[in-house]
Amino acid sequence: MKILFSCLFLLIAELHAQENQCKQNFIDIAALEQKRFASSNNDLTKTFASSNFSIYYSRCVWKVDPAVRYIEGKVTSYITASASTNSITFDLTNSLVVDSILFRNQKIGFTQNANSTLDLQLSATLNANQKDSVTICYKGIPGNTGFGSFIQTTHNNTPVIWTLSEPYGARDWWPCRNGLDDKVDSIDVFIVHPTQYKATSNGLLQSEITAGATTTTFFKHRYPIASYLVCFSVTNFSVFTNSVQLGNVNLPVVTYVYPESINDFQPFTYKVLDAMQLFHNTFAPYPFIKEKYGHTQFGWGGGMEHQTNTFLINTDANLMAHELGHQWFGNKITCGSWQDIWLNESFATFCANYYAEKFDTSFFQLILTNHLAQITSLPDGSVIVDDTTSVNRIFNSRLSYNKGAYVLRMLRFTLGDSLFFRGIRQYQNDPVLQYSFARTADFKRNMEQASGKDLTYFFDQWITGQGYPSFQIQWRQNKNNWANIKVYETTSHSSVPFFKTPLTLTFKNASQQKRIVIQVNSNGAETWADIGFAADTVLIDTEKQLISKNNTSTKIKSSNTTINEIKLYPNPVHDNLYISLKNPSDKKLTVQIYNSVAQLVAQQQFDTIGQDELLQLAFSPFPKGNYIVKVNGGNSTLLITKIVK
Repeated sequence: MKILFSCLFLLIAELHAQENQCKQNFIDIAALEQKRFASSNNDLTKTFASSNFSIYYSRCVWKVDPAVRYIEGKVTSYITASASTNSITFDLTNSLVVDSILFRNQKIGFTQNANSTLDLQLSATLNANQKDSVTICYKGIPGNTGFGSFIQTTHNNTPVIWTLSEPYGARDWWPCRNGLDDKVDSIDVFIVHPTQYKATSNGLLQSEITAGATTTTFFKHRYPIASYLVCFSVTNFSVFTNSVQLGNVNLPVVTYVYPESINDFQPFTYKVLDAMQLFHNTFAPYPFIKEKYGHTQFGWGGGMEHQTNTFLINTDANLMAHELGHQWFGNKITCGSWQDIWLNESFATFCANYYAEKFDTSFFQLILTNHLAQITSLPDGSVIVDDTTSVNRIFNSRLSYNKGAYVLRMLRFTLGDSLFFRGIRQYQNDPVLQYSFARTADFKRNMEQASGKDLTYFFDQWITGQGYPSFQIQWRQNKNNWANIKVYETTSHSSVPFFKTPLTLTFKNASQQKRIVIQVNSNGAETWADIGFAADTVLIDTEKQLISKNNTSTKIKSSNTTINEIKLYPNPVHDNLYISLKNPSDKKLTVQIYNSVAQLVAQQQFDTIGQDELLQLAFSPFPKGNYIVKVNGGNSTLLITKIVK
């Protein structure tokens, strides 16, 4: 979900900076979500439905008039008992009046409770795995425990009703199981409303049947859906349909818009069509490809990712891409705990950033700059939520949204595009997770399987760990234009003493530049790189691939005082042995390699033409074992040392 503040930068408060021109709108994803939870008295366990049943199909009939804040409902839930029981409990606000409940075509007893639950006393005992159904008839004025779970208002002096149930508002207007542990396999939605209006909901429109002064609009949705993603809206909508080619499927994209806004919406629909093709081809097929995608205009300041039917205020590209991304990340696969809210919000933010990367590169760079500044504005904070009792912590824009999205960017950089997107596709297609719920460990498992790499260190550093690194680069070049590079690192928080990461360095002079990537595995690590020209400057992470701050680069003057200063590395060696030599006194070096029984197994001669030398000796042909390396210069022996292969 997103909140939109027109021409307002997401990070003004933290960055104390403004852009002179508002090219696009930044979206405050978290601010009103925090308010919505706060209005629920900070109770983050708002589902009190019993765990002894699940719902596999709901037939919902809702009668509403946009001019009146009122609902009449008849919801039939087809259930499966998970344990032997003669009672079950639904979530339903007690501000709605239940008229009757039918079980096997007979009325049964029930109790409405102060904690917004509805207890049903079944007239027969259900055994474990037994299926049955109950029909709940109710009416009244819906509650609004969220940020407007059931809104009746006007647009251009015309009445409108819309629903927005995240996180627990569904119970304000219909009986359901309202937690992050159960999805209804499919729903049918019948909206009975005055004939002068149109209704919209999840799934595909089946019929609009008018009888006298009322119309019954019927939508069918045949994918698993969480209760907070069920929606409807009724007003005098204008409707237009586009289509987008996704593989062999020509998917309808249906937009319900206020008549006064149709000229604002129609010209910009192509943005979401471009984003759909991008996400479909990159992540996985559009999750609800047998039905549709669509937009419904509403008056709330942002967007809500209702399944197959996003509600939004306008056609801002960043807003549309974020909510569309939720169809994969949040709707198809839903976070199974508030600890893991980043699996919804960070991924949707990453989707919007990825769209900008492909279609608006200047705006993408602005996003990276602002997000990076916000993330590093404080020295602490983990992506994983470490306090699920705090509304502000769960919906923290710096951590749960922007840092998590940047961590995904870093994982992409670490693995490379091929392995990263292979992992995302495997995560999306995991049969245990698709159309269900996931935890962070599930995402990690899929990324490790797809990449063949142990990513424990990465998740420890960036998901559960806090803070960020600062890099201090010391470098020098020899006459052959090889660069000797030492990387020192400090961290902003003690939870991560060292960040293991790849790092890009750009060597420059007035007319040339070269970008290299080095792997930083330890503090003070030393490496050499062939630059090919004499550089005067080294820039750190110019492409903004990493979360870091206060980085420095210092050129070190080569010392001429020490003659024949020699080092061999790495030890143990695998493929190549490197010989670093400062200020050689001889024009030629001879390197000899002896095995463990003192037999000469290799010998190579090198010319020394620079002030500092970096020599490479192939070690891959040799079997594993212990070796003696002897370096001779002229008539003297410069070094004898033991090397392990």
